[in-house]
Amino acid sequence: MQIILMEKVVNLGALGDVVKVKDGYARNYLIPQGKAKRATANNLKQFEARRAELEKIQADSLAAALARADQLADLTLVLTQKAGMDGRLFGSVSNIDIAEALTSQGITVSKSEVRMPDGSIKAIGEFLVSIALHTDVVSEITVAVQPE
Repeated sequence: MQIILMEKVVNLGALGDVVKVKDGYARNYLIPQGKAKRATANNLKQFEARRAELEKIQADSLAAALARADQLADLTLVLTQKAGMDGRLFGSVSNIDIAEALTSQGITVSKSEVRMPDGSIKAIGEFLVSIALHTDVVSEITVAVQPE
């Protein structure tokens, strides 16, 4: 299916690109999320009429993400969890726990923005966690897990 991207999509294209994707990906994800429209002649005309507005919206969201990234720069988040004698946690520290801790410190982060490359944290120590604030803005924070 040919679609017009209404915003930048990772590994697919930038605003205004006409790309071909599988029908299910377009129908079930891109179009309902407002990230794309079908590439018809009418939709192409509407897009060109709104291009400046969409570019401004995208620039504003990028600026907001960069401002949030400045708040996260060189941040070390300290979490305490119950742990055994060998340093393994009873349970784990997940993206939900990290998002809640950051939100309690005044930095608004959703759980879907927290990227944990190795999965949940299950031991005591310091770990690097990525926060994807925008498709172009990814910030790294250090999460220090300490025993209770």
